[in-house]
Parts: sequence; C-alpha cells; structure tokens
Amino acid sequence: MSRKPMQTLKLEIDGPVATLTMNRPDKRNAMNDQLLTELDTFFSQPPEGVKVVILTGTEGHFCSGLDLSEHVARDAEGTLRHSRGWHGVMDKIQFSGLPVVSAMFGAVIGGGLELATATHVRIAEPSVIFQLPEGRRGIYVGGGASVRVGRILGADRMIEMMLTGRKYDAEEGLRLGLCHYSVGPGEAIGLARELAEKIARNAGLSNYVMIHALARIEDMSKADGLFTESLCAALTQTSPDAQEGLKAFLEKRSPQFR
Repeated sequence: MSRKPMQTLKLEIDGPVATLTMNRPDKRNAMNDQLLTELDTFFSQPPEGVKVVILTGTEGHFCSGLDLSEHVARDAEGTLRHSRGWHGVMDKIQFSGLPVVSAMFGAVIGGGLELATATHVRIAEPSVIFQLPEGRRGIYVGGGASVRVGRILGADRMIEMMLTGRKYDAEEGLRLGLCHYSVGPGEAIGLARELAEKIARNAGLSNYVMIHALARIEDMSKADGLFTESLCAALTQTSPDAQEGLKAFLEKRSPQFR
C-alpha cells in the first residue's frame, strides 16, 4: 500500500530503523493537528521491516508544544474530545509495539514533553529545555503529562514545576528521569542510532512484551503484577526466538532472531 506524502514529518528508513523527524522549523516543531495525525498514521501502520523508530526534531528543537497560533476555541466537550485525541496518539506511540528512541535538543516543552515521555528511550543534548508552562498560560496539561510526566517526577515535584514554570536542563532531566542519557552537542542522533540498532537486534516478541507489560504492571497490585510477569515469561521463553537465543549462547555466537 502506498503512503500519502507527509507534510510535517520526514521519514528515513535504514534497514530495521526508521527515523521520524518533526519538520516544522519555523514553529520550533510545535504540535498541530496535522502533525498529530501523521504521527498517528505512521504508528498505526509502520513500514514493513521496521523494528525501531528514532523520533527527533529539526533546526535545533525537538518540539515546543502546542502551536498556539493554530489554537481553536472549543467548548468543554470539544476540549475534552481534543485532549482524548492527544491521549490516543500518545498511547499509539507508547504501545504500537515498536521501541521509540527520542533524540532531543532545544525545546522539549509542554506537548513536546508529553510526546517525549510517550517514547521509551530519551537522549538529551545540553540545549534541551524541559518545561510545562501551561499553568502560566491559565490552562492545564491535556496530552498525558499528568500521568507520564507525573509518574517520572512524582506529583509533588510536578506541581512545583507547573506552578512556577520551572525549566530543567539535560543534566537535571537525567537526574530526575526525564531523559535516560545526557550527551554533548550534536551527539543525540548518533547515540540514538547506536541504541536503535542494538534494540533492533533483540527478539521482536521480547521487545513487544517489555513495552506492553512493564507499563501496565506498574498499575497493578503486587499479586497481579507477578502473575502477569509469569504469563510474559511463559510467552517469551517458549518462543522460537528463545530457542535461538539459547542455541546461540551455547554455540558462542550472536543470535539471529526473526
């Protein structure tokens, strides 16, 4: 099936790794409905053979949040439905089954931070600014930050961040968990590719299960989480990939997963 050309995303595919670049440089890659739609379309039907996605921005910024210049006045119901639409796209990114690595620089603000925390591996350059400025604009987050950012920072720290409009840099973000790696200028995309290629060599089923199970186990009771872990172990450890992994270990070679 042919794909419609994307207007706000650039797609490059190199073997099992796809790089998605948000491409609205005049808006610091701010989020609008078109960008959300294109992200949703990509993660709903990824190209065949892609095992890992790198998500990044252009012209010095990852994503500066909601494009307020395209803001549409909505009533309460319209706002509710629009927010739930954002949640659907962020869930699609988190749970499509493809590991997503974010290469971040510049603005990672508002909806940009919501987007980043829907991804699985986050790399930040020194120019990164993490911020949730919604409270300073008389509004509240609507793209999932209450859950995703809140679970990283904890409610107490997120309340302070939103009340004051506080900004965190890459090193602070690393300490707090907003990113997993802090690198030098211009180094994020290189590390993203290195990690993406490493992740792509994993068994696809185990990647899929890790993405889906761990986030859900966090919501479960201890007993339910342990039972779910056993189900995941049973599913993965009896797969053809598990047999290949054991055989490769015994033969002292790298496994060749499906």
